[in-house]
Amino acid sequence: MHTKLLSTTILPLTIAIVLSGACTKKNENPDATGTTGTAVGVRVSQVDMGRSLNADKTINDNTDSFKPNDTVYASIATQGTSATTTLKTRWTYQDGQVVNESTQTIAPTGDARTEFHISKPDGWPAGKYRLEVFLNGSSVTTKEFEVKS
Repeated sequence: MHTKLLSTTILPLTIAIVLSGACTKKNENPDATGTTGTAVGVRVSQVDMGRSLNADKTINDNTDSFKPNDTVYASIATQGTSATTTLKTRWTYQDGQVVNESTQTIAPTGDARTEFHISKPDGWPAGKYRLEVFLNGSSVTTKEFEVKS
């Protein structure tokens, strides 16, 4: 009697526990939503700055020092895949004044480059500037650069 009771109660419970463990998906990429502000499946891997771009949106002449009349380019490298990801840049002057904000929606299917730039026909004031990059609303990195007369 006890054997029959055990086999009809314990066996189904054991099977249920095993199956529930098999159906639970583990996060194989713990950094997918980690503290770096990465989006699930996409992360910013590099930010380069310069005065000109190559055809593949990489920087032709990496620098963090610009002249007042230069166009300042930022090439943002992403890795991963997503149906929709938002990249945003915020460019600020040394006093914290925002000189430009720009947003682009991308749908990367692997390694990708996205280009942002700023220019000012009458010239940028000399001083220190900062570029902040956001991925899906979260700040993920900053780059400092300078404009010299």
